[in-house]
Amino acid sequence: MKIIALVENTSKTACRAKHGLSLYIETSSHKILFDLGPDDTLFVNASRLGIDLSLVDTVIISHGHVDHGGALAKFLSINSKAKIYVQRSAFEPHFSKVLFLKVSVGLDPALATSDRIILLDGDFRIDDQLYLFTVSPPFVLRSPMNNALYDKNGRDTFSHEQNLIINDGCCILVMGCGHAGVINIMNKAKAFGISYCIGGFHLFNPISKKSVDSSFLSEIASSLTEYGNTQFFTCHCTGQVAFSYLSERLGNIKYLSCGEVLEV
Repeated sequence: MKIIALVENTSKTACRAKHGLSLYIETSSHKILFDLGPDDTLFVNASRLGIDLSLVDTVIISHGHVDHGGALAKFLSINSKAKIYVQRSAFEPHFSKVLFLKVSVGLDPALATSDRIILLDGDFRIDDQLYLFTVSPPFVLRSPMNNALYDKNGRDTFSHEQNLIINDGCCILVMGCGHAGVINIMNKAKAFGISYCIGGFHLFNPISKKSVDSSFLSEIASSLTEYGNTQFFTCHCTGQVAFSYLSERLGNIKYLSCGEVLEV
């Protein structure tokens, strides 16, 4: 398998950095986009890397935030065959609260009616290689950075968040932001025997520029020691402060930035 970060907050390559996430994944059977980023960054970077997005056959949108699905309309215009798998509630209103102001961070609800969109209500098996799952309460070590995020009913519960299992020689778990908490997500995926976990841990607020405190990071690091046989590649909403803390204490965590390629 090959995983390439097409949209990510940081870049060490010629690719454009942007707050958001999009991972291009090639398996033995699929060409996948996991998330689409917020804007045309996906298309600019794919062109620079020689990736033909019209050949993508499967799109997973991890949750209903614009930095993960903002490029959906343009993608639909340049790709005529991919099926797009999204939790139904991802197209409901979602907000980020800044002081007393709620700012919309949701997807365009008009796109939910596209015949290319597969609306899901919970866990779903796409085929023998691809499986989507959600995580429900009770949660442990769920990031306090979630407290600024809302849905139409109040604080966001992230029932619209889904994660991807890829089983193709080895087992890979792909997360978007891990709003349900990396520990809760890993605990649910444990039975699959995860060799690699890729995605954000949501330990950083991009508006306030604050990370979770060291006591919370200490608990995360301690809990992740249970998964010493899993190689973690984190990115996006983990934040550099949290990544530095975790990587100093765990030997199995690395950072995947924009343009970088992971082959497994």
